[in-house]
Amino acid sequence: MQLKPVEIGGRVALAVEVLLPKTTLLVVTTDKGYIMCGALDIQLLNDRLKDRRIIAGRAVGVKTIEQLLEAPLESVTNEAEALGIHPGMKGSEAILRMM
Repeated sequence: MQLKPVEIGGRVALAVEVLLPKTTLLVVTTDKGYIMCGALDIQLLNDRLKDRRIIAGRAVGVKTIEQLLEAPLESVTNEAEALGIHPGMKGSEAILRMM
C-alpha cells in the first residue's frame, strides 16, 4: 500500500494505492470526499448508504493515480452532484471542488 500527497491546483490531496491480486485500488481523497477507480459502487453509496451523504466519483479503466486524476468521471454520487461535480468532469477538477 502506498500513501502520498498529490498537489492539485496549489492544494494537497492524499493518493492511496493498494496493490491486490490481479487489481490495484486507486483513491484520491480530501477531507470532504474522494474519487476512486472502477471498484467503487456509486449505486450502493446513493441507495443503501444515502444517509451518510458521501461525496464521491468513479473513473473506469484507470491504472495509475495520474490516470485517475486525468480521466473523466464515469459516475458520481448525488452528494457530489450537489457540489457541481458531474460525470465527464476530470478527476482533478472534482477533487478541487472537494477541497
